[in-house]
Amino acid sequence: MARKHSKQRHSASTNAGHVVIYGLHSVEAALRNPLRNHHKILLTSNAAKRLNETLSSLNPDTLKIETVSVEKIAKFCTQDAVHQGVYLETSPLPELDIDTICKTANLVVVLDQVSDPHNVGAILRNCAAFGADALIMTQRHGPKTTPTLAKTASGALEHVPIIRVPNLVRALEQLADLHFTRVGLDSEAQENLDDLSITKPIALVLGAEGKGLRRLTTQYCDYLAKLVMPGPIKSLNVSNAAAVALHAIARVK
Repeated sequence: MARKHSKQRHSASTNAGHVVIYGLHSVEAALRNPLRNHHKILLTSNAAKRLNETLSSLNPDTLKIETVSVEKIAKFCTQDAVHQGVYLETSPLPELDIDTICKTANLVVVLDQVSDPHNVGAILRNCAAFGADALIMTQRHGPKTTPTLAKTASGALEHVPIIRVPNLVRALEQLADLHFTRVGLDSEAQENLDDLSITKPIALVLGAEGKGLRRLTTQYCDYLAKLVMPGPIKSLNVSNAAAVALHAIARVK
C-alpha cells in the first residue's frame, strides 16, 4: 500500500483524464475559465473563504466540493507542493495550433528546449503580464502542463494559450508565413534588443538556460539581439530575461 500511495502523490493527472491544479491563484483562474469542466475540489476552510465568491458562481451538481484538512490535501500533492490549501481536478485545456491562434496575434513567445516547469510557468506568467498572445514550445523538449507549472504560472495558464509543436523550425517558418518578425535572444549577439527597428507581429525566441538557442534555431530568426546589462553579471535566468525582453517589446508599435 505504501508504494501505491507514493505513486499517487507524484501523479500529475487523475485516472479519469482530469488534470490537477493547486494553489489559490491558479485554482481560482481555472474555476473561472469556461473552457474547463471541473470534477472535484478539495480545500481547507480558510481557502473556502478566499474562494467563496468564485465557488458560489459554479454549478454544485457538476463540481464536487469537499472541505478537508491540510494533511488530506497534502496526500494528493507532491511532497514539496505549495498547495495553499486547495486542490482541483479539472479537464485539460483544448489543444491549439499556430494557424488558429497566431493569425490575429501581435506577440508570441517561442521556447527552444526550455524544459524546467518552474521556468516555463514563470515565462507564462510574464506572457500574461505583458500581453503575449501565445507560448509556443516543442512536444518532446517542453515540460508537460504539471501542477508545478500551473502553480508557478499563478493563473496565467488560463489566459495565455500553450501551443505544442512537433518541430520548432517548421513552427518558425509558419510564423514567418504569418508575417512575424522572429527575434532570438542571444547574449552573444551584436545588436541590443532596444536598438532594433522592428514592428509587430513579433515572435520572441528564447533558448534553454546555459545552452541558449540552438544553431539551427538562430538560422530561422530574423534578428539576434541581446539585453542591455551594464552590471558585472551579463546573463539572467531565462524567465527573468523573458520579462525584461517582453517589457522592451511591449513598447513596440
